[in-house]
Amino acid sequence: MSAAAGPGLEELILLETLLGLKKGNKYSVREERKIPVLQTNNGSSLTGLTTIATHLVKQAKKEQLLGSTAEEKAIVQQWLEYRVTQIAGHSNKEDIRIILKDLNLYLEDKVYLARNNFTLADILMYYGLHHIIAELTVQEKEKYLNVSRWFNHIQHYPGIRQHLSNVVFMKNRLYTNAH
Repeated sequence: MSAAAGPGLEELILLETLLGLKKGNKYSVREERKIPVLQTNNGSSLTGLTTIATHLVKQAKKEQLLGSTAEEKAIVQQWLEYRVTQIAGHSNKEDIRIILKDLNLYLEDKVYLARNNFTLADILMYYGLHHIIAELTVQEKEKYLNVSRWFNHIQHYPGIRQHLSNVVFMKNRLYTNAH
């Protein structure tokens, strides 16, 4: 799957594999903005990364990935929306710096985006941020320590990374405060 086909399509194909779904879905992209479209078996179509991803999760009967409580479901939806509105298409350094700073602050006291449970939000944010995190320097990864911790944890979650490159994080500091 080429990046030209749209980053959303690649993410949906990775998600299908992760969920253990058969590779029978027909995808296309709409407009220059590369919005993914799924042609369903009954002839209708679904449009948009999070709409299709949510559909795939339900198809795989893994609804726990959408959140287990009303609050958790809302948090998952919030991060899916953030993934589409803030991460997609933002490639300038300043936007990326703001995104990483906000995410780093948010993850300060959390294991996953929906507090203590691994959800679809973690999966799609991981896929959306992979190319950004992969390009960070060691110093930048240290600066966004909570993001680095979360990202490293997610990339080692069974089935997540697939063909994506393993992003290396330094386990020890390169310099010390010793005089």
